[in-house]
Amino acid sequence: MNFFKLKEHNTTVKTELSAGFTTFLTMMYIVPVNGFILADAGLPMDAVVTATAIITILATLFSGLWSNTPIAMSVGMGLNAYFSYGLVLGMKIPWETALGIVFLSGILFVILSLTNFRVWIMTSIPMSLRRAISAGIGSFIAFIGLKQMGMISASEATLVTLGDFSNSNVLLGVLGLILAFSFYAYRIKGAFILSIAITSIVAWILGLGALPQSVISTPASISPIFMELDILSAFTLSLLPVIITFLITDMFDTLGTLTGVGTRAKLFQENNKNDKSLQKTLEADAIATTAGALVGVSTTTAFIESASGVEEGGRTGLTAVFTAMFFVTTLFMLPLFKAIPANAIYPVLVVVGVLMFTELGKINFEDSDLATSAGAFLIVILMPLTFSITNGIAAGFLVYTIIKLAKKEFSDLNIGILVITFISALAFIL
Repeated sequence: MNFFKLKEHNTTVKTELSAGFTTFLTMMYIVPVNGFILADAGLPMDAVVTATAIITILATLFSGLWSNTPIAMSVGMGLNAYFSYGLVLGMKIPWETALGIVFLSGILFVILSLTNFRVWIMTSIPMSLRRAISAGIGSFIAFIGLKQMGMISASEATLVTLGDFSNSNVLLGVLGLILAFSFYAYRIKGAFILSIAITSIVAWILGLGALPQSVISTPASISPIFMELDILSAFTLSLLPVIITFLITDMFDTLGTLTGVGTRAKLFQENNKNDKSLQKTLEADAIATTAGALVGVSTTTAFIESASGVEEGGRTGLTAVFTAMFFVTTLFMLPLFKAIPANAIYPVLVVVGVLMFTELGKINFEDSDLATSAGAFLIVILMPLTFSITNGIAAGFLVYTIIKLAKKEFSDLNIGILVITFISALAFIL
C-alpha cells in the first residue's frame, strides 16, 4: 500500500476502507435517481442505471489511482437535470445530440485540465473566499439533506417551512440525525455507517421501509445508449452557448467541491500552482465526463459526498478505490441497496454539512473588508437558496470584484480573480 503513501497521510487501510464505504453509502442514491431523471429525457432507464454504475466505478477508480485523492466521481445531479429538463424537454434537443454536447464540453475540460488553467484559477482564490465556498457547500448539502428528509418543505407563503413532524418517515430521519451527531460527537469510528445501519433496521422493524424482494439482480445491457451520441449535430454555432454552459457549470461545481472537500481533508491547501494531486484530480474529472458521454450518461463530476468519507478519515486515493469497489455491487444487488430508506442516508449529509460550515468561523470578519464579507455572504447564502454551487460562487466573486474596483483596490485583483469574475458573468448571462 506504499503506492497510496498511507503513513505520510496519517491513515490506515482500515480507515480508508471505512471512509470508502461511507462515501459509497452517501452517494449510492445516484444510480437509481439518475436512471429516473435521464429516463424522462427518453433514455431507457435500465440501461441508464447500469451505465451510471459503470461510469461511477471507472471514474472513481481512475481518480483514486491517478490523483491519490479521496475524491469519488459520478454523474452530476444538477447537470443531469439540466440535460433532461433544460435541453431535451425544454429546448427539444434529441438526447443523442445532448450527449454530443456533453462529449464536446468534456473535450474542452480535457484540454483545459492538461494545462494549468483550472489549477491556476483555484490557487488564485483568496483563502477567505475558499473557506466561504466550503461553508457554502456545507449549507447547501445540509439543505438538501433536510429537504430530502422532509424536515423542511416548500411553502407558497414563505418559500420554505418546517416539515410534517407527525410523519413517521420524518421522525425516522430525526432519529438518524440524532444518531449520526451522537456517534460522531463521541468520535466513534464508522459513526456514519453505524447510524445508517441502525436507522435502517429500525425502519424495517417498524414497517417504514420495504425489505428487498431479492438480493441479486442481473445488470441490464447498456447497448441502447452506448456510443449513441450525435457529435455532428451538437457541433453547431447555435449550440455553442449550451456547450459553454456545461463547461462553466462543471468547472465551478468541480472547483467548489474540491475546495470544500480539500479544506476539510487538508488537500490542495498550499498556493502551489504545480500541485500535482489537484491537477490530476481535475484531469480525472475531465476524462470521466468525456467517457460518460460515450457510455450514455450526462456530465460526470467530483461528488461533494466525498466529504462524508473525508470526515470518516479518508485521506488518499485508496478511499476512492474502495468506493469504486463497493459500487460494483450496484450492478448486481441494486434491490438490496434500494431497500435502505432514504431517511437513513440523508442525515449523514446534514452532519457533514454542519462540519463543513464550521470553516466559516475561520474567516475573521472583523478584520475583513466589505468585499470579502459581502462575497463570502453571497457564496454561503445563495448556494442553498438557488440550489446551485455555481450561482453562489459566481455571485460572490462578482460582488467581490465590483467592490474592489469601486474602492480602487486593484492590488487585490490578480488575473485569476478577474478570469473567475468574467466566467461568473458568463454563467449568469448564458
